[in-house]
Amino acid sequence: MNHSANPSTPNINVPLFWPALMTADLARQGLELAARNVRFLEEETRLHGGIKPRLASPHALRMELRTLGLCDYSEPGADGLPTLVVAPYAGHTSMIADYHDGQSLMQTLRAGGVRHLLLTDWHSATPDMKDFEVDQYLADLLACVDDLGGEVCLVGLCQGGWLSAMLAARYPEKVRALVLAGSPIDTHAGNGPLVRMVHQSPMSFYEELVAVGGGLMRGRYMLAGWKNMHPEQHYVQEHIDLYEHIDDPAWLRKAEDFDRWYENPLDLPGRWYLQVIDRLFKRNDLAHGRFVGLGRRLLLEQVRCPLYLLAGESDDITPREQVFAAEQLMGSTEVRKRVVPGGHVGLFMGARTLHEVWPEIAAWLSAHGAGASPGAAR
Repeated sequence: MNHSANPSTPNINVPLFWPALMTADLARQGLELAARNVRFLEEETRLHGGIKPRLASPHALRMELRTLGLCDYSEPGADGLPTLVVAPYAGHTSMIADYHDGQSLMQTLRAGGVRHLLLTDWHSATPDMKDFEVDQYLADLLACVDDLGGEVCLVGLCQGGWLSAMLAARYPEKVRALVLAGSPIDTHAGNGPLVRMVHQSPMSFYEELVAVGGGLMRGRYMLAGWKNMHPEQHYVQEHIDLYEHIDDPAWLRKAEDFDRWYENPLDLPGRWYLQVIDRLFKRNDLAHGRFVGLGRRLLLEQVRCPLYLLAGESDDITPREQVFAAEQLMGSTEVRKRVVPGGHVGLFMGARTLHEVWPEIAAWLSAHGAGASPGAAR
């Protein structure tokens, strides 16, 4: 039996090869516009969930817990006081801190002299985790700190910042220095769209989302909400941009790296999510000293270590007022504040901020004990 076929005819027995065969066939016929359209559709599929998140830099998995993996980026033989970067647990992966080779917060900190360096890599919640609360995540963060010797510098990114602040309030002796970047400490400060949305939406709205998600807050629901904050950009402009650059490999690599992070959200425990919405964002209990963590009221005034506060000038997720409120709420006598151009994500992934600001933060951390032996550089 003759199995040969006309090379211009797609092999219908291998659907996986259809896009490539169609493109080749159309190109051979000189139909470049049609071939371009097929490449566009194929890339659209890849960008929206077809490629998976990955941390950009080499690292070792130091410890695996139920909620996270503790990733070690330290130089070989590095000793002394560790710096733990607490990534946001707000729907996206920890790739935000290690985004792209040459555009990575972890690489920037290490190049700036922070050589004993680690990152929380949060896990997506599974159905058996639906009843986890903030205490579970606080306890696992504490386990990481204790495994690192019981004293660290903390770098909290966005929601990782309020979790870091909770740990510093609960165990102030364990935190040598604290960086809060785009972190909502006083969630009622400022007037960003997220503030308005939380106050305008009743708790029943969030409870229904969790119920529909089978006890989890599904990442795809949050992704839709984030996109609806800037619908023209996400539903129109990004597709136009992709079509215009479909033949530009460098542009496509950057787009794939971004969507590898953005289009693959994490699921969150429903009980944790509702607790955060109600207690932190609606009632603002952490700022008012009413939040109980690991059996004690968390009083931010107990945080007395040096603070570095970083905010985005046009951040519509965490307005600068929410970050800078830490200066008044915490008991630190040494506080450095900085506002940088750009929005929320640019604080952690923006090339300009990584080049101009985070090396300064690395030097600040080093001056406050990062890399020094525990108990030194007080």
